Amino acid sequence: MAKLSSDIEIARAAKKRPIQEIGKKLGISEKDLVPYGHDKAKVSADFIAKQVKKKDGKLILVTAINPTPAGEGKTTTTVGLGDGLNAIGKKAMVCIREASLGPCFGMKGGAAGGGYAQIVPMEDMNLHFTGDFHAITSAHNLLSAMIDNHIYWGNSLEIDTRRVVWRRVMDMNDRALRQITASLGGVANGYPREAGFDITVASEVMAILCLAMDLKDLQKRLGDIIVAYRRDKTPVYCRDIKADGAMTVLLKDAMQPNLVQTLENNPAFVHGGPFANIAHGCNSVVATKTALKLADYVVTEAGFGADLGAEKFLNIKCRKAGIAPSAVVIVATVRAMKMNGGVAKADLGAENVDAVKAGCDNLGRHIENIKQFGVPAVVAINHFVTDTAAEIKAVQEYVKSQGSEAILCKHWAQGSKGTKDLANKVVEIIDSGAAQFAPLYPDEMPLFKKIETIAKRIYRADEVLADKSIRDQLKLWEDAGYGHLPVCMAKTQYSFTTDPSRRGAPIGHSVPVREVRLAAGAGFIVVICGEIMTMPGLPKVPSAEVIMLNDAGEIEGLF
Repeated sequence: MAKLSSDIEIARAAKKRPIQEIGKKLGISEKDLVPYGHDKAKVSADFIAKQVKKKDGKLILVTAINPTPAGEGKTTTTVGLGDGLNAIGKKAMVCIREASLGPCFGMKGGAAGGGYAQIVPMEDMNLHFTGDFHAITSAHNLLSAMIDNHIYWGNSLEIDTRRVVWRRVMDMNDRALRQITASLGGVANGYPREAGFDITVASEVMAILCLAMDLKDLQKRLGDIIVAYRRDKTPVYCRDIKADGAMTVLLKDAMQPNLVQTLENNPAFVHGGPFANIAHGCNSVVATKTALKLADYVVTEAGFGADLGAEKFLNIKCRKAGIAPSAVVIVATVRAMKMNGGVAKADLGAENVDAVKAGCDNLGRHIENIKQFGVPAVVAINHFVTDTAAEIKAVQEYVKSQGSEAILCKHWAQGSKGTKDLANKVVEIIDSGAAQFAPLYPDEMPLFKKIETIAKRIYRADEVLADKSIRDQLKLWEDAGYGHLPVCMAKTQYSFTTDPSRRGAPIGHSVPVREVRLAAGAGFIVVICGEIMTMPGLPKVPSAEVIMLNDAGEIEGLF
């Protein structure tokens, strides 16, 4: 039979096993699974609670260089490494995030891996899946409705309608909704005020679901959300609106991890989906911590490049969850090195060793940054058929000069066979016990100093530019007892700077801070830098234009 060539063809041809069989590999009985069809299920809260006393497995973080139009393949490598570990006889599973509809119909495509290193059912994962995103959207907007309803019926909490900070959300890219005026149309519709929409993945409810330990913790965090301020600038919380209980009810099922499988029938949790450029960019704590009780090795990823997703994984998620990685894999491609070296996308197929060498600085910066956290890193070269031996050698020699090792991986074309070398290397690193993980900054460091620490040590900026009003706001939050929180940088994913066109490893730049937001329930300060938007727009030619059903009723164009 001819080898299949597209991701969606490969996914359709998958020989999936019943989800109960996948659960059995992890010691999850049928009664502890809540099936959503034959190939996906949620794991019950009762089962998760019973795993607490078990010993943890080893955690492996997969991150990458800054993304380029050439492609990096971080999720593909995460899945491939999970399969590779199982192929060398280890009990391993994968933990990744769910896909947002916005990018699926915008420009990114799906988020289930690719080639012969995918998680299935791919179409379900990239669309409605088990309804988690819809539940998060509904819970978030229930709170929005209850805020406006409270104001309409007399406003006993004395909310200043100019200072309602809780925006609405939807899981779609729609720039027209970034800034709106709500409640127009007369007395019956309430009091007009400025409002706006963010994409669901930027919702504090999404962050809370991904950081909460259980339903009790979830409700407490929801109650801690600051939704507005009074005229005297004292905060109004979600619990004051009395929405936290109903929101928890809406999120009850969404809180439980989703169990699916790779193409090689290995288990995977797919749960939560905050973006790493505007949120903390990691799958849920519940999924990761449960996986660590069920498998000896857990492979997880953090969104975009290591300057965003990995930084937030290490400074926010690990700090909040009390977990630590034993090894980090940084994904890179020869094509991306050439693009960082100045080669146009149309010319990436031609050998250009000099451009590869010139473009390696971006990779080197990420290697240096990961080492600052005390965790050993190995580079995975995600292989493309156009890569030449000389180009691959150039990357490997550069990485060696940085005190690390680059391993060629062919998982897209070969599945686990193509990642056995990487799997063996990761196990070797873990067995060496070299990891001495520590976050980049302590809790007690002032908030602005935390921002400067990330800007200078991770982005290599000379300074952070922030108006007095922003510095004053940070000081007010410190005085209110929020100074211990970590910071979540919202910044372009394409560059170490706030300019998406600046590739490579620039130094000596400035990081302008446009806005800061307190996510008191999630437990971090969002720092919005440059021109980054929390509600993306669609590109000139969105992917939605080519997504359709074919004559056989199958989805075309999704990936």
